[in-house]
Amino acid sequence: MGLQADHFLTAALDARERFGADRVAVVMGTSTSSIGATEEAYQRLLPDGRYPEDLCRPVVHTPHSLGDFVRVALGLTGIVVTVGTACSSSAKVFAQADRLLRAGLADAAIVGGVDTLCGSVLFGFNSLELVSPELCRPFDAERRGINLGEAAGFALLEREGSAGPWLVGYGESSDAHHMSSPHPEGLGARLAIERALSQAAYEPADVDYINMHGTASQKNDEVEAALIARLFPSTTRASSTKGWTGHTLGAAGIVEAAVSFIAMETGVVPGTLNTECLDPICGPQLCVNNESRGVRTVLSNSFGFGGSNCALLFSHDAG
Repeated sequence: MGLQADHFLTAALDARERFGADRVAVVMGTSTSSIGATEEAYQRLLPDGRYPEDLCRPVVHTPHSLGDFVRVALGLTGIVVTVGTACSSSAKVFAQADRLLRAGLADAAIVGGVDTLCGSVLFGFNSLELVSPELCRPFDAERRGINLGEAAGFALLEREGSAGPWLVGYGESSDAHHMSSPHPEGLGARLAIERALSQAAYEPADVDYINMHGTASQKNDEVEAALIARLFPSTTRASSTKGWTGHTLGAAGIVEAAVSFIAMETGVVPGTLNTECLDPICGPQLCVNNESRGVRTVLSNSFGFGGSNCALLFSHDAG
């Protein structure tokens, strides 16, 4: 379904024809891959302990199942990578694809992310007491946790093009601070943001809109809000769109990159849905309601468990 949305399948197959099946890389991001299928296989084990015939497909039960599926679906024979770095997975695919293109290992890249809900995800996040019993409220003073969502999204990256938006910078870092909590001062997140700006030779004031990670969990929002308040001027607008989509985990990076593209295309900065009273730690950058304004440059933040951080910088003002 994701591959067929917005005529993407047509664009991907056109890239295959233009560049050749072996020159279009596939870089996918996911956190759950096809764990749901593996859970089902165990639930339906045959009396002799074997998987049922319809689920006896080894590649489905590996972390690489997503990349393999997209490769087969698009008839591609080039480099295929599946990235699994929790909630930063499908943001990091942009960085990895950029390196492949710059190294001359591919002429184009299909990047994307897919995550679907399954028992491991639902019970896992519930055991961490991170799931809200109500609609999530990112950056709200009384936020109670995340809403889980699922999504699929894809993008086509090319080395050259006649129109934006362009990926002008990215930054990656690892906190290695805690299994699930971010560094209390946001050191890794700050490194990722500063590296993205540095790569593009941009200043914080050049960023019109920030799509924040903003999961509505206590620590993530506290750390990220304080960081944005310190780094960016009051003229920069920022919000979390997870009130609209839920937290789509390994697909969050690609979903929020797409939201960033839409903001640049329409000139509408999305608000922070469900949020009523901003946490006092938030700076003037946070917007609760949708706003109409010119959006040329967007920063998209993705911060995953274990301190896996990625910041992507997209702009219409480069090429």
